[in-house]
Order: sequence, then C-alpha cells, then structure tokens
Amino acid sequence: MASLAFPSLNSLTISRLHSQKAPSLNSSIPTPSISTFKHPTVTLHRFQCGVIRMQAGEEDFELKQMRDMAAAKKRWDAMIREGKVKILTPREAGYAIQLSNKPLLDVRPSSEREKAWVKGSTWVPIFEVDNKFDVGTLSSKATNFVMGGWWSGVPTLSYDSQFLSKVEEKFPKDAELIVTCQKGLRSLAACELLCNSGYKNLFWVQGGLEAAEEEDLAREGTQPLKFAGIGGLSEFLGWTDQQRAQAAREGWGYRLLYSIRLVGVFVVADALFIGAQRVGRYLQDIRSH
Repeated sequence: MASLAFPSLNSLTISRLHSQKAPSLNSSIPTPSISTFKHPTVTLHRFQCGVIRMQAGEEDFELKQMRDMAAAKKRWDAMIREGKVKILTPREAGYAIQLSNKPLLDVRPSSEREKAWVKGSTWVPIFEVDNKFDVGTLSSKATNFVMGGWWSGVPTLSYDSQFLSKVEEKFPKDAELIVTCQKGLRSLAACELLCNSGYKNLFWVQGGLEAAEEEDLAREGTQPLKFAGIGGLSEFLGWTDQQRAQAAREGWGYRLLYSIRLVGVFVVADALFIGAQRVGRYLQDIRSH
C-alpha cells in the first residue's frame, strides 16, 4: 500500500527550523569594549547567551517533533498495511452509519466539536483544550500563539489520559468502531491506542470530517463540518481553503464581506500605528522639557 498522506507539520515551524540561526556574538549584536563599558558588556553577553540557548532549545524541540511525527507515521502506515485499521472515506462512513448502524467515535477537542458534529456520534476527545493557567501552561500557550495560533486559531491542547477508559465505558472491545477527527491525524493516534488496548474492528475516516461533503454525513451544529477546524485571523479574513472554496460557489456577495473585513483590519492597524507615533512624540516632548 502506498504511504498514506498525513497533514503536514506547522509550516511556520518548518520554515523557522530551516531559516533561523543563532545571532553571532561578533556581528549580529555589537558588543561594547570591555575596557570602556565593563558592566554593560557582561549584561549584553549574558543576554546573547540567553538568546542562543532559547533558540537552540526551540530548534531541539522542533527537531524532536519532526522525529516523533516521522516515527508515528511509520507505525500508522504499518497499522493500515497490516489491516489492523481499515480505511473509509467520509461518504463510506456515512453509508456504514446509515445502513449498518456502526457507531462513530468523534475524538476532536471541544473547540471543533461545538461548531459541528455528526448526528448520533459519540464524543470522547483524545486531546482537549488546555484551560489551565499555571506557569508551564502559559509558556505553552505563548509558544502556540507565536508559532501560528494567532493566524489559525488552533488552541493549546493537552492529552486526556482518561481517553481509553472513557471509550471502554461506552464501547466493548468487539465493537465495529468508526473513528474520526477533523483532519485525520488525531483519529489515527486514537486508532493506535485503541488497537493496542484490544479493539480489533476499527475504521479510520481518511481526511477526517474536513474532507466530508454536506451530503456525506448527517450534520448537526451551526457550521458545515469542513469549517469546524478553522479559526483565528485567517477565518476572520476568509483566507482559509474552505472559505475560498465557499466564495467560489457563492460569488461576490461572500467575497465582499471578507474584503470589507480586510479593509477594516488595515484601518485599525493604521490608526494604532498613528496613535503610537503620537504617544511617542508626546513622551519625547515631556522628557525634553
């Protein structure tokens, strides 16, 4: 079987990994002469070392993520190839639910589930939105935001260690279980856990609910299934693939709405920039007097 296609890693993460370099101590940040400015030099040197350590740590983390993803993909490829998990398209999943009454396990986080879900599906998230505000969580939230969360709207998620026990409470090990998520990645991770715990009749929805057409599955919720995974500034501006496809179908009225929003963003950004300039000049005048 050909290698399965999986959603790529965050493109911003990959681009940073290949392009970002630690600043040079000799050229990137000019260092004052030690004989002239002893204390500032020591402070600056410590700052430079801190920047290098932070960037090295980020790159190590990104490399580890890429290695872990590659290893998981190999396991999942083998799991499909060996027939431990069978593949269904969203349309085939819809037929299986209607004609054979197979249960559908939705493993998406609440941020996606609350927008749209398949009628009659059972919801047990494998990863859930992390709403804690301790030091470690705040650091993860900041990293997620900087690495593209502001654009995609994807929240910080944490693994639910009770996932397996929750599924076992609802479904016996011999159940013919269809597993899905939004794009197909987390549902594969869920299939691996379920397979290893003894579930033998697993079906994976390839491409997830994002690949489903409206007629494929009976939907409930306020949005199409395709739109449940979008968010952030990209959704506000209508710059997601799903919204562009919708605009192509609905015409200029749909496009006009997001064009007006884009103009509004530029107007607000310009107003903030002018305001910051005025505040800066005001503070400068105060200091000069």
